[in-house]
Amino acid sequence: MKILLIEDEGPIRRFLRASFDGDDVEWIEAENARDGIRLAAQRNPDVILLDLGLPDTDGLTVLGEIRSWSEVPILVLSARGQEADKVLALDNGADDYLTKPFSTVELMARIRVALRHRKKAPDVPELLSGELRIDLPGHRAMLGNTELSLTQIEFRLLVLLVQHEGRVLTHRFLLQEVWGAAYEDSTHTLRVHMANLRQKLSESGPRIKTETGVGYRWV
Repeated sequence: MKILLIEDEGPIRRFLRASFDGDDVEWIEAENARDGIRLAAQRNPDVILLDLGLPDTDGLTVLGEIRSWSEVPILVLSARGQEADKVLALDNGADDYLTKPFSTVELMARIRVALRHRKKAPDVPELLSGELRIDLPGHRAMLGNTELSLTQIEFRLLVLLVQHEGRVLTHRFLLQEVWGAAYEDSTHTLRVHMANLRQKLSESGPRIKTETGVGYRWV
């Protein structure tokens, strides 16, 4: 696996290299935005780890530039822990967001999730997750042998969550995808429908994780 690390702090680069020592990982490193964008184009990495506080330009600019021509998984690693920063990065194309300090075990798990998501076929007739089976053409969701009684809105929310398993879907993204751009600030409406959906999935245990102030994640 080729990992492009765009990070200006040498100690963090050394820490990550040492933490993954022995794993089958090829590290490509960039200390600034310019080199990061160049290496992303030249070296075709499997995943990009991106710091937002780069010396020559903000990491969000790098994110937007790379995302304009590549679907490579991008995980943001940043000391900025505010909800607004997380939402902005996710809405601009980041696959995930980890706040420093973080554990390398969690980082590797997030990388695996991002890689699985990118490898999924975009057009499939059926989605599977544990005991949950979603028949897309038939507009049906089965939990074990029981068909879930879902409204049209609940079904669309469930499909989006399962399609992006492991990724944080922001309030804005879900509202735009299900209700349209005019409803992107209607977070209360989203919470009501998500609560109803959670209740109908209660037999299988908690699956929808709330990322406070940001959105939801299917786990």
